[in-house]
Amino acid sequence: MEWTAPAVVLDVRPHGEGGAVVTLLTEAHGRHAGLAKGGSSRAQVGLWLPGNLAEVRWFARLPDQLGALTGEMVHPAAALAMDDPLALAVLASACAIATDALPEREPCPRAFRGLVSLIGHLAGGAEGVMADVVRWEALVLTELGYGLDLSACAVTGAREGLTHVSPRTGRAVCAEAAAPYRDRLLPLPAFLLDDADPGTPADWDAGLRLTGHFLERDAFGARHRPVPEARHRLADRVAALAASV
Repeated sequence: MEWTAPAVVLDVRPHGEGGAVVTLLTEAHGRHAGLAKGGSSRAQVGLWLPGNLAEVRWFARLPDQLGALTGEMVHPAAALAMDDPLALAVLASACAIATDALPEREPCPRAFRGLVSLIGHLAGGAEGVMADVVRWEALVLTELGYGLDLSACAVTGAREGLTHVSPRTGRAVCAEAAAPYRDRLLPLPAFLLDDADPGTPADWDAGLRLTGHFLERDAFGARHRPVPEARHRLADRVAALAASV
């Protein structure tokens, strides 16, 4: 068994004498691990950093084996983010969510393409992609079967003036219908309804609270697993940024 594909490095763990078990996300093979011989060595450690884009080759005698990995760097996102704490937090959170939430060895093409796009634009500054971070988390929820329905108001059917989301159903609610229950609903930031809207720090904070609720309840809670600490750290950093503006 053998395949070659572009991949996002999600996680790396030392293994044996200088080796590393590397978890990747690919378009056709989903979340997939393999053993990189020498992966913890000085020559390779920079390649297998979470967030990096690489061209990888996986091979094994049988399809259900861990298999072996080799790879070449395509985009050193981890190194490029080193001087931007928010960018590092974005990479750590996205990679942790993909590692813990996406199914093993099942194609998740939209989540893969969305993560590659997010990483590719991160070099321009983390604040420029924060809206896309929230959109990507919403996409992961959709891939897992827990997608939000933001197409129309759950109460009136209106497609305009959507301002909140039901924490129970994940459906949008318009301002008029939301008014009596505002304290029970989750605010819906406008950028989730308009891909051209970059949002503000307060919007990003609201967006992370929205997707975070459903990640915690559905993507992780349904399997009795906690949301990754890296995701909490990103949310805390964005909340602090919103409070400082």
